[in-house]
Amino acid sequence: MKTTPENGGSQNPLVIPIFIMNGGCPNRCIFCNERIAAGDFSPRITKSFFDARVESYLNWSKNRPRQVEIAFYGGNFTGLPVATQTLLLSWAGNYIRAGAVHTIRISTRPDYIDAGVLDFLQAHSVATVEIGAQSFNDEVLRLARRGHNAACTRQALILLKSRGFTTGIHLMAGLPGDTKESFTQTLEITASVKPDTARIHPVLVFKDTPLARQWQDGLYRPLGLEEAIDWCTLAWETLAPAGIRIIRLGLQITPEMASEGALPAGPLHRSLGSLVHGSVFYSATLKLLSDVPQQARRLKFSIHPRDLSRFRGFRNKNTHAIKKLYPGAQIVIDSGPGTVCGRITVSSETAGPFSADIAGFD
Repeated sequence: MKTTPENGGSQNPLVIPIFIMNGGCPNRCIFCNERIAAGDFSPRITKSFFDARVESYLNWSKNRPRQVEIAFYGGNFTGLPVATQTLLLSWAGNYIRAGAVHTIRISTRPDYIDAGVLDFLQAHSVATVEIGAQSFNDEVLRLARRGHNAACTRQALILLKSRGFTTGIHLMAGLPGDTKESFTQTLEITASVKPDTARIHPVLVFKDTPLARQWQDGLYRPLGLEEAIDWCTLAWETLAPAGIRIIRLGLQITPEMASEGALPAGPLHRSLGSLVHGSVFYSATLKLLSDVPQQARRLKFSIHPRDLSRFRGFRNKNTHAIKKLYPGAQIVIDSGPGTVCGRITVSSETAGPFSADIAGFD
C-alpha cells in the first residue's frame, strides 16, 4: 500500500502510523473491517517491517524539522500481551534514544486503562493515549457491540489526564441508534471531560461486517453526505470552543477503501475535512450577515490568507450562497495585512464592521 505522512502542516507533529490490525481487541465491533480501513498491513509486525516504515517517514521529513511521533493504531494496544507491547515499544524506544523520534502515542479501549497500565506506558515513553470512545450513549455503545459503557470512557480520560498524558478521543457519527440529539449529548460530554484532541468519523459501511448485513437487510441507514457535514460541523462548533483540537474528520481513504464493493454505503468523501471547514465558516458568516441589510450594495469581508478557501467553501459554495442572499451586492474580499487567522470581519456601506472569531483555526 502506498502511504504518505499523516500530517502535512509544518506546525503539526509528523505521526508515523503503525497499524496493529485489531490486535488486542476482545471482540469485533459491528462496523469494523480494519483490513479495508487501515490498508494492507500484516497482522504480525516484524522488526524489519517496523524499521523500514519508520525510516521511510524519517527520510521523507528530514528537511522538515518538527516533532516526530510513532503511533500504534488500529486495535487495542493495551489489550495486547504485555510481551508484545514491550517488544513494540522497545523498537520505538530505539528511535527515541537515537534522537530521531520524540514520543510515542497509542490508541486503545477505555476498559483497558488502569493505574498499572499507565505505569507501564509511562515507563516506555508513551506520551499520548487516544481512546476509542465512539459515543457517550450507552444504548448506541450496546448496539455497536463495544463491550463497555460511557462511564468507563469518562473514568479512563480522567485517569489519563491526572497522570499527565496527552489525551485524544475517537467519536463516530451515525452509529445504529444514534440521533442528532444523542450525538449532541456525546459532544457536550466530550467538551466537559476535555480531551486534548478529537477525531470525528462519520460511520462508513464496510463489506463483510455485521453493519453491512444490517444495511443490506434495511435495518440500518448511514448518514448522507450533507448530514455528515452537518453533524461534523456541530462537532467542530461544540468541541473547538472548549479547547479540544479536532485532528481528523473522516477516515483517510486507503486504496482498499476505493476498491469496488469495499464500501457499499456511507458518506465517503476525499475532501470531507474541507467540506466541514467550509460549513463552519459559512455558519459563522451567516450569523454576522444577520446584522447586514439585504439591500446592501457592497459587502467587504476581511479574511486571513490561510482562511480564504474555508471562507469561500468547497468549489466556492459559500460565496455563491452569499451572492444569492445579496444579489445586488458587490462582494469584496480583503486578505491583506491586519487580517487574523480564524476571524471573519464584514462591513457594508451602511453597517459594520462586524467580526467573529472561529475557534480551532488560530
